Amino acid sequence: MSAGMRTFSDRLHGIHAATIVPMTPDYGIDEAQLATHLASVASTPGINGLLINGHAGENFVLSLAEKRRVVELARKHAPKNCLIVSGVNHESSLEAAREAAALEQAGADGLLVFPPNSWALGHADDCVIDHHRHVRDATTVPLMLYAAPVGAGAMAYAPSLLERLVTDPRFVAIKEGSWEVATYEQNLRLIHKLRPEFVVLGSGDEHLLTSYLVGSAGSQVSLACVVPELVVSLWNAAEAGDWEKARAAHEKLYPLAVAIYRDAPGGRATVRLKACLKLLGRLSCDAARPPQPPATRGELQALEQALRIAGAF
Repeated sequence: MSAGMRTFSDRLHGIHAATIVPMTPDYGIDEAQLATHLASVASTPGINGLLINGHAGENFVLSLAEKRRVVELARKHAPKNCLIVSGVNHESSLEAAREAAALEQAGADGLLVFPPNSWALGHADDCVIDHHRHVRDATTVPLMLYAAPVGAGAMAYAPSLLERLVTDPRFVAIKEGSWEVATYEQNLRLIHKLRPEFVVLGSGDEHLLTSYLVGSAGSQVSLACVVPELVVSLWNAAEAGDWEKARAAHEKLYPLAVAIYRDAPGGRATVRLKACLKLLGRLSCDAARPPQPPATRGELQALEQALRIAGAF
């Protein structure tokens, strides 16, 4: 069946890579390296799509013009059948709506609505509903929810709020990044009880294996922009019910997931992803926009060791 005949939800299945945005040493976007990065990741067999302008793509420090450009380059350089989902991340609901409309116009197949970072400190449920409604009313493409890590304070939606969000028919899928197995399963069961067709993507990079075991339609993960073949092999083994093979892939992936996402201090994933790509010779400059300092010697050593275990060199 051609991509044109398959629905957005169908095309979300499997592995989608959340990509980074290469920068020049003075923190401008390096468009040539970005085009190469998008094309090489998206053309890896088994990568069905890209999540651009996500957290790994530094969406909170890019201008709207830059985010539009990322969509345009993804559209131009990824294979024609590649599903392109763009994140929408803004503190202001009015700006989020404006951004969403612009990213749809630039060529995104669907949009993922991130919770504003200020919500980590607390919010009224109606705030969350209103924010999503603004984005919905400014767009026509399929929309996705984001379940934030349980460690992100009030940014993670409580079941009663998630239930309200899922009942909106314009939202058809969720990037489930709870990063905690019990919450992942609780949310999966809640969503499928309400809407069995709703696409749940297990997207906590450290526990992909367990999310696939519990049940998942696939993942949108930044691990897949560094070791796409390995993430695809984990998914393919899980889909085939070959849990021994899936476990072997997980053993290779796990140290890398820990080195990128778990090791303190937090909030360093993008810097570490870029450092990995530079270590692998796929990026000439691993700069991330301030206030993120470059990878430390300790981080680089941990990443290099984990990349060796993953067989990435």
